[in-house]
Amino acid sequence: MKKLIATALLGILSFSPVIAQEKTKPNVLFIAVDDLKPLLGCYGNTLVKTPNIDRLAKMGTVFLNNYCQQAVCGPTRASLLTGMRPDYTKVRDLKTKMRDMNPDIVTLPQYFMSQGYTTSGVGKIFHPSCVDKKVDPQSWSVPFFFAKDSDYANGAPVQKHYQSPELKALQATEDAAPKEDKDKKKSKKEDLDEDGGSSRGPAFECLNLPDNAYEDGVSALIAEKQIIKLSKENKPFFMAVGFHKPHLPFVSPKKYWDLYNREDMPIAEFQEQAANGKDFEYQNSGELSSYSGVKEFAKNTDKSVNKIGLTIEKQKELVHAYYAAVSYTDAQVGILLNTLEKLGTLNNTIIVLWGDHGWHLGDHDMWGKHTNFEQATKAPLIIAAPGLKPGQSKSMTEFVDVFPTLCELSGGKIPENLEGKSLVPVMKNNKVSVKEYAMSQYPRKMPKADIKKEEGKAKLMGYSMRTSQYRYTVWMKNFTSDQPYSADKVYTLELYDYNKDPLEKVNVAYEKNYASVAADLNKKMIEYFNSKVAK
Repeated sequence: MKKLIATALLGILSFSPVIAQEKTKPNVLFIAVDDLKPLLGCYGNTLVKTPNIDRLAKMGTVFLNNYCQQAVCGPTRASLLTGMRPDYTKVRDLKTKMRDMNPDIVTLPQYFMSQGYTTSGVGKIFHPSCVDKKVDPQSWSVPFFFAKDSDYANGAPVQKHYQSPELKALQATEDAAPKEDKDKKKSKKEDLDEDGGSSRGPAFECLNLPDNAYEDGVSALIAEKQIIKLSKENKPFFMAVGFHKPHLPFVSPKKYWDLYNREDMPIAEFQEQAANGKDFEYQNSGELSSYSGVKEFAKNTDKSVNKIGLTIEKQKELVHAYYAAVSYTDAQVGILLNTLEKLGTLNNTIIVLWGDHGWHLGDHDMWGKHTNFEQATKAPLIIAAPGLKPGQSKSMTEFVDVFPTLCELSGGKIPENLEGKSLVPVMKNNKVSVKEYAMSQYPRKMPKADIKKEEGKAKLMGYSMRTSQYRYTVWMKNFTSDQPYSADKVYTLELYDYNKDPLEKVNVAYEKNYASVAADLNKKMIEYFNSKVAK
């Protein structure tokens, strides 16, 4: 049935009246940023230097309460780019391929192809391990661009990240090693790296090099050339540009580090787990810990506890590196905006910029994403479109809303099967709210002590409902939302009141004072589950 619906949808779209020469259709610049939390000037941060993203924010709508569907790269990107939640795409990890689960699922660039657009991309758009050939080739009418070694100002980076002379010398030694030794090392590397295929070097790098010594600087220049080329054609274009930073390792040219003073770097105010919480709800900063130069500064080395306890000096160093990486990416966004402005097409281009999820910078003693907490699930979203006034919206929004929004903004019909809502009403009137809550989810293993023999599996899925004031998380045993809901599968609950407890210090799910709140949110959660099964 899914295949028939998707085929029919593509058929309808493909045979819709499309005039190839219709230049009145707006172009689309689609900017994805890896691991970028709402640490931006336009989101109220007064320390970070992001003049170009802030410039974009003054052109469009800043969605202040936007959330991802799952706080890890592969699932959140598959969800945004299809307008479907992780329980539909079945991409809930960094191994499952989207089209193995849904061969005929329609992606956002595919939709724009059906509307007469040229679709082109460079950088990280989909997570490479979750789609075919790293980029989902059928999404692009122009072959996807990959950086060549000759594109880099200082030669190709080691492991795609580093320009350090010492690491380059070490890489040369490894390249000269016997093939069997390299094969063994490669298998270990692939187990370590989130993006697959590179070992862990330093957590950051600061060298006096030009922007195009690193991948994002090269991607910006490739995108610049491609935008110029596409603007000369008689078709509207959908140009997707994916920037890797501030994803680990935090590498960026020295000039971006020089924008900040180390002593000014903020550290998380609350670095403990919440009262009445459970250890499995947190993560042990394993991604960060696998980089060199981190564990030496960890006070807590007990792997059975989700704590790392970095020294204050190391925390400030890492925060400095993250800020520098954000400013580096901001400069690349500036290249794209300047290119559109010089071409005279800035006012006829829909521009969307999003960070695929948030990132813990030491809060709850965590570094990275991989949770259902606020700092992991809240993510930036900015959309600018011709004819719409700029502003800020406090409406709850989600990444599944991006697909239908871009459909409407471009004048196309919104596919009926999408799970999000168009945000155009919000962009026209920022006092409007399109939904009451946003949903995120994250899987965990059930603690061994609680596994019953008759239950067999030991999988948990935490479904987190974020309203304007609360976060209500239901941890379900051996359950996903495409199954009928059963109260017997509820394992434990979390509830946080952000009006009184913005740092998530206390889980109040079982407190008498919050009984009516918990009951109301639980009712909404069950309604949400039932709506998924009904579809």
